[in-house]
Amino acid sequence: MSYRFLTSSGALAVALALIPPAMVPVAGQTPAAAARAKSPAPAKAWIAPRTADGQPDLQGVWESNGATPLERPKALEGKELLTDEEVTELKKRAARIFDANGNSDFAAGDDVFLAALANTEQHENPNATGSSVWMVEREWDNRTSLIVDPPDGRVPALTPGAQQKRTAAGAAGRRPPAGPEDLSNLLRCITPGVPRLGGNAASYNSFYQILQTPGYVVLAMETIHDARIIPLDQRPHLRSGIQQWNGDSRGRWEGSTLVVDTTNFSTKSNFMGSAENLHLVERFTRVAPDTINYEITLDDPTTWTKPWTALVRLKQTRSKLYEYACHEGNNETMGGILGGARAEEQAAEDAARASK
Repeated sequence: MSYRFLTSSGALAVALALIPPAMVPVAGQTPAAAARAKSPAPAKAWIAPRTADGQPDLQGVWESNGATPLERPKALEGKELLTDEEVTELKKRAARIFDANGNSDFAAGDDVFLAALANTEQHENPNATGSSVWMVEREWDNRTSLIVDPPDGRVPALTPGAQQKRTAAGAAGRRPPAGPEDLSNLLRCITPGVPRLGGNAASYNSFYQILQTPGYVVLAMETIHDARIIPLDQRPHLRSGIQQWNGDSRGRWEGSTLVVDTTNFSTKSNFMGSAENLHLVERFTRVAPDTINYEITLDDPTTWTKPWTALVRLKQTRSKLYEYACHEGNNETMGGILGGARAEEQAAEDAARASK
């Protein structure tokens, strides 16, 4: 919006005549006094409610359905924030691509944002197990990446050792699994892993519940009923030889922020290639009645060349956590996956014999 200023005395008189009396400075007031009379009282800063033991209240069910991608896309390199108009345009594109008719494949992770940015006619993913009708509505904001450090919004480079490990894992993943141990922890219904990052895929795995008691905080996820029981009594971490799927977490309060420090991950854990050497620091700060800023800092010198930090905004919801029947159905899933692998091996053997 542009503003035009009147400089002639006649125009100024007309303008003053149109101002309601209540808005005209009282005669005899100094300019400073008039400004104070017109200035609204400053808004009070929002303060998080407290639990019975005086700690900031983080309790409730929270969801992470942000459309913001984990990493800043190359097409937006150097652009930390989108304008409101650009966000509106991306939302319109996403609504068209992922309409209620299910014409696009299910979009997980960053795919909603990337499809809207590319302005495709339809999202296609040959590995998708459903259509867009199963997707939940995403929350959009002006950020172009969840990663806030490094400033380029990108995951730091892998170390040479981590690159070799990823290459080997990729080669192994292209072979039929010999047994359940060759499949991911999520497919085996062991754990979805810690932390959870990026735009969540569906209505059932974006929900977190936080419960607080004096001395403990519980972080529960709907997916696989995962629950982390975190002591706040300043006890030391477990000794280094004791490793756990989701690590060993210890919490503390820094002002209004809950800080959770996690070490002792298992060699069988896997967060983007990081396992037993991961040091995870999570910060939960309630910044509004319906918003928690969830800041995640990851440090593993054997995986990344430097630490990095992402910020996820959790929104409060009236929804509840429901049963997630992963273990109950896993016999069927494992049977199908491993049966398919054996059939694939048999077909390869038959083809080899036929070619001789």
